[in-house]
Amino acid sequence: MTAPFADRLIESVRRFDTPLCVGLDPFADKIPAFFGNARDDTQAVLKFGAALIDIAAKHCGVLKPQLGLFEQFGEMGYAVARMLCEHAHAQGMIVILDAKRGDIGTTAEGYARATLGPKPGFAADCVTVNPYMGKDTLEPFVTMAQRENKGVAVLVRTSNPGAGDVQDLQVGGAPVWRRVAEMLAPETQRLLGASNWSGLMAVAGATYPEEARSLREAMPHALFLVPGYGAQGASAADAVAGFVASGKGLEGGVVNSSRGVSYPAAAQAATTFADWRAAINDAMAQAAAELRAATTR
Repeated sequence: MTAPFADRLIESVRRFDTPLCVGLDPFADKIPAFFGNARDDTQAVLKFGAALIDIAAKHCGVLKPQLGLFEQFGEMGYAVARMLCEHAHAQGMIVILDAKRGDIGTTAEGYARATLGPKPGFAADCVTVNPYMGKDTLEPFVTMAQRENKGVAVLVRTSNPGAGDVQDLQVGGAPVWRRVAEMLAPETQRLLGASNWSGLMAVAGATYPEEARSLREAMPHALFLVPGYGAQGASAADAVAGFVASGKGLEGGVVNSSRGVSYPAAAQAATTFADWRAAINDAMAQAAAELRAATTR
């Protein structure tokens, strides 16, 4: 039987000795021409994504495809995203599908089957969800995750500049994001693994390290999915602010890097596949090493 998601994720982080999670964000204008014309041919997106995954699998154990950036290519983009999830699994990677779903009742159940379920679903190991329509929107995802040993990553304190428009509003003397964390904390027990970490993850932006520390107090067992490192300006130290000391150093989640490792300047300037691959490999190695150093105690 498949181990609980939290145990698989933390084992992967320990095996690679880095919390790096590679984000797969296809931008047609940034995909090199030697893969094909990504604006008109989704095969170029498929080749680009597969090549990134092949390199990423050498540096870390977690991939985060951004589904919205595949959906922009239409039905074939959706198909390519699913094929790349399968490719990542074949390479031994854990897939966190960044879909940010959030709805009620049977619609939420459909989203859960589509993202976490087997074909024709994505069979992702974890999916990102939006809690701001209420706790009942999360239930179908958590129920399926509990049954299938999957994970659910809930948007709590996000990394975007406008996050505070809603998340910082005061509710009974505390910001909304803190109240969301308090709502989720009891639910983490449902996806708790033998590692004592929970597969009910909290999205905690690296751009708000002080909030991440407070979030850790509210959700001591939740693994964190941390966006905002690299291209959005947060440092490796900021990214692991919500991690905790253990015998393995600081741990408690994964840190995503998308543009920083997929579109570094050297890769954008490359005119051959070999040069591109070398540039991507260097960028991923550097990110993995920076995060490794930040978690070493």
